[in-house]
Amino acid sequence: MKKIVERAWLLPLGLANSVLLEGDDGELALVDAGFPDHEGKILDALRTLGRHPEDLRHLVLTHAHPDHLGCAAAIVKRTGAITWMHTADAPIAESGGPFRPMRPSPGLVQQIGFRLFYHPNEPIAPVRIDHQMQDGELLPVAGGLQVVHTPGHSAGHVCLMWKSGGLLIVGDAGSNVAGVSDPLGFEDREQGRRSQRQIASLDFQAVAFGHGRAISRDALRRVRRKWGSPT
Repeated sequence: MKKIVERAWLLPLGLANSVLLEGDDGELALVDAGFPDHEGKILDALRTLGRHPEDLRHLVLTHAHPDHLGCAAAIVKRTGAITWMHTADAPIAESGGPFRPMRPSPGLVQQIGFRLFYHPNEPIAPVRIDHQMQDGELLPVAGGLQVVHTPGHSAGHVCLMWKSGGLLIVGDAGSNVAGVSDPLGFEDREQGRRSQRQIASLDFQAVAFGHGRAISRDALRRVRRKWGSPT
């Protein structure tokens, strides 16, 4: 568990990340749930903070891919958390698959990773979605999470702006494994490029990715340097 900003932590769950947020009132929320069988690490993180599983009130999912949904059902069963996902991806989460086809992103790292880790025909445990999010919605979660619909990697992909911490959670709109870059693949690459430029137009101080390191300082400059102009 790594602190990103005050009351926000990155939880590395193998090859994917979750983000744990604590609101001013102490309410806990988790963004994304990693691959299957990593719920123990999430529960360990709660214990590290001196909290109980039942203190996790919300599970917000950036999109419906197995590396972000994998242990969502197990977390909901253990904590009773309320779930949130964009309307376009919610049916996939509730059925456990199949997942939409993607194509690998340009670049050797992305193409190798795509072949190794993208398995769209492997079902996961379905999870109920209590609330279907829309673009621009302010979620009553951890003091307020602003929904920014950023399709491309997935039709229902969203980023989440946690304004109280100046933190943007970008999910898989991009990655930071070897510098700010593309995700492993896109359902629609051109749409994904437009979403990346949209991200670069936002105002934030820190950024967390679904894969790779979070950036706690100088995040806006680094993101704009990569995505701030058409590519």
